[in-house]
Amino acid sequence: ILLRNFGIYSVSEFNKIAQTICPNLIDYVYRSTPRTKLGGKIYTATEYPADRNIPFHNENAYSKSWPEKIFFFSVIVASEGGETPIADSRNVYKRINNSIKEKFEQNGILYVRNYTSGVDLSWQDVFQTDQKDIVNKYCQDNDINYKWNNTGPELTTNQICQASITHPISGEPVWFNQAHLFHISALEENDRLALIRELGEENLPRNTFYGDGKPIEAEVLSHIREAYNQEKIKFKWHKGDIMILDNI
Repeated sequence: ILLRNFGIYSVSEFNKIAQTICPNLIDYVYRSTPRTKLGGKIYTATEYPADRNIPFHNENAYSKSWPEKIFFFSVIVASEGGETPIADSRNVYKRINNSIKEKFEQNGILYVRNYTSGVDLSWQDVFQTDQKDIVNKYCQDNDINYKWNNTGPELTTNQICQASITHPISGEPVWFNQAHLFHISALEENDRLALIRELGEENLPRNTFYGDGKPIEAEVLSHIREAYNQEKIKFKWHKGDIMILDNI
């Protein structure tokens, strides 16, 4: 749902609307991208360079818990670009080849994250704490395997999560993961090669595999990305726009 021309222009007004619709807003813990907290449970969108694109994804689909809804508020409109394209994950599911879906659904998706100082997000940012025992408990409570290292990455985590889920209301199957986003191939070639050269493939800040640990084929990831692109809906933001999405 896109709300336009409702005269909402401040973050505090947006916060009231979000809390009215969803009283139990959640904090952004177990983070994936850099964002700034603006107060309450409101954050900036992912802070990436203006010339980059963010791949399609369902929020927190790289984990086993996620928000049912997500809200976007256009405070400042970009002079050019700056859109937030969306896609229907039910239709994405339908577009993906059945044999690919079956392989993912049988094995799940293995997400591997390495936390190396100065590279990508720190574990302190991701888990929103500087206490290792709090990280340990979070991992234990959320079925995340973790290992503190003496050399190389300070912390390594891995977790097998779902490839698809059933929508709790409509009963429809939904493509629900971030395999294509976390995979090293999501980076531009220069960035990818520089990271591999500097860290080694086993220490990359994030990567994905089939749940059995086998590599995901490049052509499979390309097929998935194309399925999203085929379902892309894009529009120009207006100042004060609020977009409410079913995150599932």
